Amino acid sequence: MATRQCWCRQCQQLAAGGPTNNAIFKVEDASIEGRLGSSTWNSASGNTLTFHFCPNCGTQIYAQSSARPHLMTFRLGALDAGHGLRPDAVIWTEDAPDWAIFDAALESWPRQPPPPPTA
Repeated sequence: MATRQCWCRQCQQLAAGGPTNNAIFKVEDASIEGRLGSSTWNSASGNTLTFHFCPNCGTQIYAQSSARPHLMTFRLGALDAGHGLRPDAVIWTEDAPDWAIFDAALESWPRQPPPPPTA
């Protein structure tokens, strides 16, 4: 539905200083194999985020927002190889460090963008 690079402070912490790169799917269009752990945080947008991760290595797999429970936001690195996805927007740019570099060809949002269209 959408692909985004996120520079919010929580994503920077999860990515050890850089952004996360994410793909948003409808719940019914995604499938997961294996056991996952989860953790819940309050986000800068005011929503509750539930992060799902590998309980063995801690790698984040996907997140869901209380504002959009019908969507799953997957980390691009967690998807099967060869998916061909890349960010089409960069979000939460106002939280990025001053050394961050944004691709000028991408749509850019200083904070939370509108939700992706569901059609």
